[in-house]
Amino acid sequence: MDDVTLVSQLLKKDRRSAGIFYQTYAPKIKRYVHAKVGVYEDAEDLVQDILFSFLEAARDFRGNSSIQTYLYSIAHHKVIDYYRKKKIKQLVFSQMPQLESLISPLLDPQAQLDATLVSEKIQHALGTLLPIHRTVLLLKYLDDVSVSGIAKQLSITLKSAESRLFRARRAFVASFLSL
Repeated sequence: MDDVTLVSQLLKKDRRSAGIFYQTYAPKIKRYVHAKVGVYEDAEDLVQDILFSFLEAARDFRGNSSIQTYLYSIAHHKVIDYYRKKKIKQLVFSQMPQLESLISPLLDPQAQLDATLVSEKIQHALGTLLPIHRTVLLLKYLDDVSVSGIAKQLSITLKSAESRLFRARRAFVASFLSL
């Protein structure tokens, strides 16, 4: 499937296209961001932010470049923002650590608003999922339980836990895209 068709299908909320998009581009972006950032947790957060940013900007994609180039451009800017914010916080809070709770909302009000909107959208998307999908995602991403830990808690095999997590992720992406 060519890039323009893939984006067109994503905009039509086609689940198959969402799966193709995620399977094709997420691993590449993860490797790129992790190499730039080095901190696994921060890289994972950035990757999700990059993928969602692309999906929100997909209406503007005209095919003048490839999806991969478009994603790497977004990733490049997100990595720069990551280091910019990190540097500002380090400078300010190293001088006056007691002021962190007062100053942090003022550092980037747009980022605070974006985070709130995305958080609300995530909560809504989670609310539309089947209970088993919601449970698996919350265990994995909120409680930071490993896949083997999920299998233990749900009394299922490791393979079943991996499969449920895969289906839950796919259902979440489809739900998120439909909002």
